[in-house]
Amino acid sequence: MDILNIASVGFFVVFLGTLFLFGELFVKVKGLFAIIGIGIMATYFSFHITAGSGVGLWVALLYICGVALIVIDGKFITDGTVALLGIFLMILGIAIPTPTVVYGFLVAMALLLGAAASLLFMKVFPSRNLWSKMTLKDRLTGDLGYNSLNDSYKDLVGKSAVTATPFRPIGTIEVDGKYFSATSDNQWLDAGAKVEVLSVDGTRIVVRKMENENKNE
Repeated sequence: MDILNIASVGFFVVFLGTLFLFGELFVKVKGLFAIIGIGIMATYFSFHITAGSGVGLWVALLYICGVALIVIDGKFITDGTVALLGIFLMILGIAIPTPTVVYGFLVAMALLLGAAASLLFMKVFPSRNLWSKMTLKDRLTGDLGYNSLNDSYKDLVGKSAVTATPFRPIGTIEVDGKYFSATSDNQWLDAGAKVEVLSVDGTRIVVRKMENENKNE
């Protein structure tokens, strides 16, 4: 496997490994992509982590911890912050054992490109819906008091509301005892914040934090 000494080959190997590993996170393929991705990345690490390389198994652990953080973020936290830390750890794990800076840069780029390309699998295979809480696609049903598809949305403009969930920057507001999916554009808000309905476009509700709230803080 001396061919892995070539930076372009390392780029290709990491790209494929990341493509399948992230593909397993995004779509339901009964573990097939995980097996392929793990096999490819195991080949990469087994070549670069050798007795004379001066690098130990801890770099592989960095990579594994990074994957674990991404899974935790996608399933439980869903705001992307922990996932970013996970990606950073993965990059460190694959770049540190490389022989040159150029090689390290190429495999780091391969990881980012592979992760982005894995999203294409969602067009073919059923999605796992990780991070679904960050999008308005996760509509809450009307029998729970949520009104994502209500013709009276325009009547909400100018009304005061309270955030029922954190906004990152999408969440749920409560208006007169009813719940609506909304967005605060680029503003992140905590649950319980007082907001005003700024505009409505179809079923897209835009809110902003009330000015008196900002002054009180």
